[in-house]
Amino acid sequence: MTDPLQPLVDLPGVRAAADHARDALGEVHRHKTNRRGWPTTAAEAAVRAARASASLAGGTTELPAEGMAGDPILAGALRVAQALDGDSLPLMESTWKRAPLQALARLHLLAAADLVEDADQLGRPRSDRGVGERLDALAQLVTGGTSAPAPVLAAVVHGELLALSPFGTADGIVARAASRLVAVSSGLDPHNLGVPEVSWLRRPQAYTDGAAGFASGNPAGVGSWVILCCGALEAGAREATSIADAATG
Repeated sequence: MTDPLQPLVDLPGVRAAADHARDALGEVHRHKTNRRGWPTTAAEAAVRAARASASLAGGTTELPAEGMAGDPILAGALRVAQALDGDSLPLMESTWKRAPLQALARLHLLAAADLVEDADQLGRPRSDRGVGERLDALAQLVTGGTSAPAPVLAAVVHGELLALSPFGTADGIVARAASRLVAVSSGLDPHNLGVPEVSWLRRPQAYTDGAAGFASGNPAGVGSWVILCCGALEAGAREATSIADAATG
């Protein structure tokens, strides 16, 4: 069978960008701090990722004072980050590998718990025509339907969830978390050390334009999005290195 993502991998610059992202994240995992101290640096990365992801979704980056409710968007992003950190990560990773749609539902429940009035909406994709079919196709890719490099698959999952907005709330937070799950489960970033969200937050217009290019389905737009995401993975590796360097100091 023909790999559905092979034409994307063959676009100019895509494979090289994926290789650069993989090399950068590999280097982070070899950092002397992360050889044994990665749980600490991963926890810091998770918080930074949550704050950046919340801001991209229209929330705040400011953590609430103790005892205060705080911003519901940030609260959801932090719950998602907690599910992708520490002892919770192996369970979420396992679910993602065997039942990615179940993992997406769980991510949405965590991200949107304070954003919807009807709790029955949590974790349930919209019933609009085509949503279910596209989610099923995405699940097939995640569960072995492609041999594309992990950075490419992460970008496709991320872009497709942004374009589809399957839940109608907190879809960006879910999409960015899902791209992290691809990185973890594929071995690209097994300890979840990278923080690509910081790069996207620093270039919000490029992020928005890139996502629109992916959604258009135009090969040039899709390729540009994948390259943008690979660049964010590289930048996220640099952020991870700064976290490790600070921990060393």
